[in-house]
Amino acid sequence: MSVIRHPKDFWAGLMFIAVGAATVFLSFDYSLGTAARMGPAYFPRILGGLLMLLGAILTARALRLRGDAISRFAWRPILLILGSVVLFGMVIPVIVLVAVFVVANLVVLPDTDAPKAGSTTMTIDVIGHQWWWEVRYPGTQAVTANELHIPVNTKVNVVGTTGDVIHSFWVPELNRKIDLIPGRTNRVTLQAERTGVFRGQCAEFCGLQHANMAELVFVQPRPAFRKWLANEARPARSSGGRGSELFQADCSGCHQIRGTAAKGQVGPDLTHVASRTTLAGVAIRNTPTLLGEWLADPQRIKPGNKMPRLDLSPSDVKALVAYLEELK
Repeated sequence: MSVIRHPKDFWAGLMFIAVGAATVFLSFDYSLGTAARMGPAYFPRILGGLLMLLGAILTARALRLRGDAISRFAWRPILLILGSVVLFGMVIPVIVLVAVFVVANLVVLPDTDAPKAGSTTMTIDVIGHQWWWEVRYPGTQAVTANELHIPVNTKVNVVGTTGDVIHSFWVPELNRKIDLIPGRTNRVTLQAERTGVFRGQCAEFCGLQHANMAELVFVQPRPAFRKWLANEARPARSSGGRGSELFQADCSGCHQIRGTAAKGQVGPDLTHVASRTTLAGVAIRNTPTLLGEWLADPQRIKPGNKMPRLDLSPSDVKALVAYLEELK
């Protein structure tokens, strides 16, 4: 007569067989597919079969020809196991998720949500382009690119739009990201409690040079910020010369320099380009050497951007660099 050798293995084996059989039975409502193109029932049916096999092995090992009589079913361990599964698999996760939801809505969102009208003392318009950021300061003539300046300890309302495809404006150290979607406007608050430079990045794939579409946020003391903003709002001041003539002939169709005849709106405003620390969506530093390389062959530095190679001579490049370096 067969008797149970190990009661726990016996009942565990039966449970595995029952669970495996139920899994296999329920999987018949779905397509099995093949190993090359698996259907939704492929893994459940294999898993169910393995559970049934494991259960059969455990049950067989628990039986022997001679031994003690079958012991009573151990309800307490089973109830303890099932109770633990329910507690740690359902009750505690629900409590944790509810707590996270409450904290996120009552604590986090008020600090990261878009600002209400009149709740900030300053607004900046940011327009995403492939692959650079246009930055405007409403109420002034100040227009720049890729580099935002804000005063320290000041709530700034950033209003984001796009001039072409979907972009995502994100400065991780200052706040959450916002998507810039064609035809829509989105907002986010930037506020820094210390001065410094904070790097941001377009966080939505927007084409070939997505990785080279960054932005810098310069947080300045208020007097320094006011001085910078006043300078950015002024028209360009330069001595003119051959570089100015070359710019009007070759570059003014795409770029604007306020105070001159250059009124292009395709590329960044270059009225005070020499005051910026970077070029080409923060892809390169703004130095005379790198500026010259960019003018000579922008596609080598940032392939796919909208600035064509103009086949400038070395003397033309030198004259243009000298002119642009005056625009501070």
